[in-house]
Amino acid sequence: MKSRADSPMALPNLANQDDDTDQVVLARALVYARTGVASYRTSVVSALRSALGTEAGGRTLALGRNLPAYVISADLVSLKTADPSFDTGAFRPWLRALLSKSLDGRTLVSTHEDRPNNWGTHAGAARAAIAAYLGDATEMARTAQVFRGYLGDRSAYAGFTYGDLAWQCDPSKPVGINPTGCTKNGIDIGGALPEEMRRGGGFAWPPAFTGYAWEALQGAVLQAELLRVAGYDAWNWSDRALLRAVRFLYGRVGWVAEGDDTWQPWLIDRRYGTTYRGPAPSRTGKNFGYTDWSTGL
Repeated sequence: MKSRADSPMALPNLANQDDDTDQVVLARALVYARTGVASYRTSVVSALRSALGTEAGGRTLALGRNLPAYVISADLVSLKTADPSFDTGAFRPWLRALLSKSLDGRTLVSTHEDRPNNWGTHAGAARAAIAAYLGDATEMARTAQVFRGYLGDRSAYAGFTYGDLAWQCDPSKPVGINPTGCTKNGIDIGGALPEEMRRGGGFAWPPAFTGYAWEALQGAVLQAELLRVAGYDAWNWSDRALLRAVRFLYGRVGWVAEGDDTWQPWLIDRRYGTTYRGPAPSRTGKNFGYTDWSTGL
């Protein structure tokens, strides 16, 4: 993490869904939080200033992936004391506006509430980060409500738009993560993410590989953690839906976390007491990272 913090940092570009400047900023914020070395804090504040407005021309997927690390970094360096005029006069109003800013016809809120896939989970994590930073309990409560629906509690929220329903247990009652005991053609598919599995093709066993399942979990895992910090029991909702999803990927289909997904098992192990994590250091992800260090495992 320290070497990443000391590496060259490009200018932020929130419109580029593959930009990883946010992870360098997060590394510097974490190093500052641990060491108190002022130069790291100064560089984070500078990056936050440069990030404003760079979402223009992008899509909500890019914003959802890139934004959380900047918001978390602002909190880690205590932007409100480092640069109070920027924090209150520019950064916080910008975050508030991003919730409803239209990007290619979608907003963070509409994406979270309409897309039960990787787009929606990343948008939800960004939404939760904004709500936490702004201290907006109402926004956080709505984020939690929608996330409950994604995990399988249709009584909490059921307003998503689904694609092909081949991987759903009950096509008349689709969910983001299949419930416990779900079978199709005699095959146990409880814990599967239907909206991601369908991107590998129609229902078949064994299924065609798709990396979208772990990609969607990046947003869902961070969303759960941000909700946990806000006081919600999100990791345990819907019969531990996130754990069941991981068990499906590891145990049922044998798709282990690789590449930029390897930060997730560290946090999953921390919350569930499991042992899915690989060797350190893990790679950073599309929206978060450094969990091999921060979880204390």
